[in-house]
Amino acid sequence: MFLSALRDRDRRPELMDDPALPPAEHRRALAGLARINRWTGAAKLLWQPLERLAAGLSRPLRVLDVATGSGDIPLALARYAARAGVRMDIAGCDIRPVAVAEAGRKAKGTPAPHFFVHDVLRDPLPTGFDAVVCSLFIHHLDDPDAIRVLERMKAATDTLVLVNDLARGRFNYVAVAFAARVLSRSRVVHADGPLSVRAAFTVAEMKRLAAQAGLTGATVTGKFPCRQLLTWEKP
Repeated sequence: MFLSALRDRDRRPELMDDPALPPAEHRRALAGLARINRWTGAAKLLWQPLERLAAGLSRPLRVLDVATGSGDIPLALARYAARAGVRMDIAGCDIRPVAVAEAGRKAKGTPAPHFFVHDVLRDPLPTGFDAVVCSLFIHHLDDPDAIRVLERMKAATDTLVLVNDLARGRFNYVAVAFAARVLSRSRVVHADGPLSVRAAFTVAEMKRLAAQAGLTGATVTGKFPCRQLLTWEKP
C-alpha cells in the first residue's frame, strides 16, 4: 500500500527548491504557504513560548526567523506582540532574494520585522538573539544539513530554539494534500505539500537530530494539525 511507505523518509525534489522557478510562481507559492500557516495557527505555536520568555526581560525580545519565506511568521509574531504590549525586535532571513523581497514588500510601512538574504547552510547565523525560530524548513534537508542548521540556530541564540515543522504520517499526508488544494491555487503548493510530508521527520527522528546537534534536553511534541514543535532552552 502506498501510504505504508511513509514509515521511511522519502526526500524528492520540490518545485519550491528549484532555482529556475519563475519569480511569479514563487510569489504565488509563498502566498499559498502563508495562507496555510495562517489557517493552521503556525505562528501561535511559536508565540506562546516567546511571550513567556519576553515576560522575564526588561528590554525588547530579540528574535530571528530562519528560512523565513515571505515573512508571514515574523509579521504574525509582530502583530501578536503589538496586541499583547510585548516589545520585540524581529528579523527574518532566507536564501532566496525573491522571498526576502516579498517579505520586505509585505512589511513595508511597519517598524518591524527586518529581512535579509542569508544562506544558513553555507554561513553561520548572526548572533545575539534571545530566540531563533524556524518553520517548515528542516524537512527540506538531509540529516547532516538538518543537524548543521540546528547547531547554527543554537549558536545564534542566548536562550531559546524553536522549530515548527511537519510530522510524517499517514493522516498528515492526506490532510496536507487536501489543505494544499483547498487553501491555495498554486501548482507548486499542490505538488510540494504531499512531498513535504513524505520528506518530514517523525517526532522520534526529530529528537534524534536535536541530540546530535547538541540541543541537550530538547523536547519535541506533536501539534495539531500535522505539525511538531522542537523546543530547546539553554540550561
